[in-house]
Amino acid sequence: MLLIGLTALSSFASVAHSTTVAQPSAREYGQTLPPIGFVEFCQRVPENCQRESRHRRFTMTEEKWLLVRMVNTHVNGAITPIDDETLYGTAEYWTLPTDAGDCEDIMLLKKKLLVSKGIPVEALRITVVLDETGAGHAVLALITSAGDYVLDNRRNEIRSWSATGYTFLKRQSEHDPQKWVSLQRELDRTAASSGGTASE
Repeated sequence: MLLIGLTALSSFASVAHSTTVAQPSAREYGQTLPPIGFVEFCQRVPENCQRESRHRRFTMTEEKWLLVRMVNTHVNGAITPIDDETLYGTAEYWTLPTDAGDCEDIMLLKKKLLVSKGIPVEALRITVVLDETGAGHAVLALITSAGDYVLDNRRNEIRSWSATGYTFLKRQSEHDPQKWVSLQRELDRTAASSGGTASE
């Protein structure tokens, strides 16, 4: 279950359908605070949040695209979407799922599997968005030399970030996976990290 600050939601819900600029890559602004569930996940399993030395955009091949599609479809079918409150009795708990989990859990599993198959970890960035209804949601962004693409537990199709209909709020930094950058020019850093509304 993804928590997003009430101020951030009220500020950006009105533009949840505004991601229409056909740019290949999302623009990054200043540093912002990571989601609390992410911070706690990294504290429990720091090996999943290690810094990488490479900082380049990844060039995809047909074989790698096939791999990414297969992993995305497999995980979407294997993990039943269930919110954290139902599974763990808490509003926010990020973990690697076995058979059920919410959007963050499903995204974490995709990232782990893709890294184990040779996709560079710096090309896979956890990303927080608002969906078409203005609800908080988490997806996995694939950062490539051709642009940014989204792996989403709500669909098997992998879309360009600008074709999702989502409003992109923030994601992991390319320089340090434990640091996050804003994808909105004036995203309130404090509000974006605490209390709010959630979605699977």
